[in-house]
Order: sequence, then structure tokens, then C-alpha cells
Amino acid sequence: MRRGQLLLPLMLAVAVFASALVVVRTKHENRALVGELDGLRAEHERLQMEWAQLQLEEATLAHNNRVEKIAREQLGMVEPDDYVIVDAQP
Repeated sequence: MRRGQLLLPLMLAVAVFASALVVVRTKHENRALVGELDGLRAEHERLQMEWAQLQLEEATLAHNNRVEKIAREQLGMVEPDDYVIVDAQP
């Protein structure tokens, strides 16, 4: 056989082998990215739940009755009997 007749099948075999390696690498990267995506989705769900709990806690702590009770009991504050408007301008 001539050298030119062997060169074409050899080049095609190398091209098939190289494309197979690229496919394997691409599949591996895809699996790794899917795993990372699943982890990020789980973290997103956990953070959403934590955010909802914090909003509920904030609403509870800022409730008017609770604030008024703390102001009266711990700080000794009372509502003034008469409302006095003070002019701040000289």
C-alpha cells in the first residue's frame, strides 16, 4: 500500500478518537455542573426558608403591642396626658 492510502484512514481514526475524548469531557463537565446546580437550588430553598422565618420574627418583634409593653415596663414610658406642640423656630 502506498503511504497516502494509509494516511487518510489514520487521520480519520485520530479525528474519531479526539471527538470521543471531547464527548467524554463534555459529559463529565455537564454532570459536574448538574450536581453544582442541585446544590445551589438546595441552598436557595434553605435561604428562602430562612428569609421567611426572619420576616416573621421581624413582624413579631415590631408588633405595636409588644413595643408598647416594653416601653411601659422596661423603660417606664407613659403617654403624655396633654399633647403640647412646641414651635422649634426661634
